[in-house]
Amino acid sequence: MKTTTALATLMALGLTTPALAEIRIGASISATGPAAFLGDPQVKTLEMLVEELNAAGGIDGEEVTLIHYDDGGDPNKARTFATRLIEDDEVVAIIGGTTTGATMSILSVAEDAEIPFISLAGAIEIIDPVRPFTFKTPHTDRMACQKIFEDIQARGFTNVAMISGTDGFGASMQAQCKAVIGDYGLTLVADESYNPTDADMTAQLTKIRNTEGVEALINPGFGQGPSIVTRNYAQLGLEIPFYQSHGVASNGFIDLAGADAAEGVRLPGTALLVADILPEGDAQRDIALAYKTAFEEATGTPVSTFGGYAHDAFLILTDAIARAGSTEPQAIRDAIEQTTGLVGTTGTYTFTPDDHLGLDLSAFRMLEIQGGAWTTVE
Repeated sequence: MKTTTALATLMALGLTTPALAEIRIGASISATGPAAFLGDPQVKTLEMLVEELNAAGGIDGEEVTLIHYDDGGDPNKARTFATRLIEDDEVVAIIGGTTTGATMSILSVAEDAEIPFISLAGAIEIIDPVRPFTFKTPHTDRMACQKIFEDIQARGFTNVAMISGTDGFGASMQAQCKAVIGDYGLTLVADESYNPTDADMTAQLTKIRNTEGVEALINPGFGQGPSIVTRNYAQLGLEIPFYQSHGVASNGFIDLAGADAAEGVRLPGTALLVADILPEGDAQRDIALAYKTAFEEATGTPVSTFGGYAHDAFLILTDAIARAGSTEPQAIRDAIEQTTGLVGTTGTYTFTPDDHLGLDLSAFRMLEIQGGAWTTVE
């Protein structure tokens, strides 16, 4: 059995001994449906980590049981499953909410029941304002905008165009980019959108191409839409710098868009996508490589940022349970909020009563696609 760094952390603390009892952890994840490319690696990651942890003795002698449901990205199903997990399955905490819509449904149930919930979705609304029992592992969409704008500013550009998906993620990130663009001395000179089911965005991109002064293009969105935009961008012969969001930070995006069309595209991503080329001494190198190796050997598929979000959620939760020495939801919640300097694949987490994300902008890496693979810009 391969030992991931997450498991190795618990073992080093002496928190794995022969399993005797049971700790029930719940999950509602979009393993099928439009967000399956996000949720499928998340489910596989949680199953892998639970198996590894139990094989090593569980948490302080207690075996972990994962009870998970596939909400298909449907907020109504997510609400139903969250209720079932709490009332029928009697879980001590919930991981999930692959999409923002599903997350918002789960958190309303979790908060009412006072059960810790760690979301795997990106929108800033999940943790702003802070809710007592809700945490999350991905960077926010606002942070993604800020990281992109930092890079655009550093390259000496000032006029920006956006083409955004009208899905929950795309609309939220579009709004967040508009809210912070002025902080970087940049001007939004073109603003287009598309529906998630659209099969061609040439008309919107043509408008952007014909807008005077456009120097860089940003595409907030996830799913197949950004891949279509990328192909249309290449077909139109656009040559302005092109930025995608962290919502497509996986090899699947390159495959869908095509390596030639995606060449030179930049986006803010995690250390996990460039684990193989991280330098010795990088704080995230060992944990990113360990998870990448274990996941790819277990599943036969490439690791993804989205599975990394689940990895970190499981690490945060099991570390908190171990430190709390209790499976009482309130004690687990308190321990999560006291997490300090916990290194994951997405960044190093330090939570406080005022911060239930626990990451700052330095956790993002600016990545660029070169020769069909991810490289670092910085």
